[in-house]
Amino acid sequence: QVQLVESGGGLVQAGGSLRLACAASGRLYSINVMGWWRQAPGNQREWVASITSIGNTNYADSVKGRFTISRDNAKNMVYLQMGGLKPEDTAVYYCHALTYSHEYWGQGTQVTVSS
Repeated sequence: QVQLVESGGGLVQAGGSLRLACAASGRLYSINVMGWWRQAPGNQREWVASITSIGNTNYADSVKGRFTISRDNAKNMVYLQMGGLKPEDTAVYYCHALTYSHEYWGQGTQVTVSS
């Protein structure tokens, strides 16, 4: 089992920045990829960014160049640094962990970007 707890969401003006954090616990050795997803009201959950166990990163085109995903293995943390925020980035952001056989989700943290 893997437990994920997000923090760092909030209200920010367009153009501003936020850093989301995800604290992971449990069977961390089984995790291959960690990432961030988001879901806006009325929309499907969409992938935002991911990072592998060796630090390779990937980003959705909509956030590329504005968001940065990173991890601190010593602290069992994954971060999403968000800059140049836009109102369309408003969503609940979820931390995600993928093992060979399971996937895990955090409870989500709300990010609201005002215009």
